[in-house]
Amino acid sequence: MTLTPLLTRLFIAILMLVMMSTPDQLVAYETEQVVDFTLPRLHGDEVRLSEFRGKWVVLNYWATWCAPCRKEIPDLSALNDARDDIIVLGLAFEDTDVENFDAFLAEFKPSYPLLLVDVYAPPEPFGAPRVLPTTIILNPEGYPVKTFLGPITKEDVESFIDIK
Repeated sequence: MTLTPLLTRLFIAILMLVMMSTPDQLVAYETEQVVDFTLPRLHGDEVRLSEFRGKWVVLNYWATWCAPCRKEIPDLSALNDARDDIIVLGLAFEDTDVENFDAFLAEFKPSYPLLLVDVYAPPEPFGAPRVLPTTIILNPEGYPVKTFLGPITKEDVESFIDIK
């Protein structure tokens, strides 16, 4: 199938409008309400976000098949290990079995807790991530204050937190 020149120009114009939109217009993860939900830990009990009040919480939506997600694991592990005021929580957004997670973890070895997200009923107020990876930062009071779409580094998170 080929596009006519008019349709091609229309497609490019729409794409440019989307790309020029500010992240705030595309992302509504930051809210003015405290966020709290409970998710099961891989191979463990449940974890409630409110357990981490007083710390910056870095919620990182990821999947085993996501190449950028895999690339950020060492930086997120380093961030989690380096600072007592920050906790990273990996939110596994994938409908797979525990054996697949175990095979993945044998290779990548994140140092932070991994929580299982039901892809058919993801936690509110965020719902399903628009892209993977997606990282949402909650301040020590539990408010979502920053969202990163796509891969991030330890320095990205620290730069944001250290200016707050």
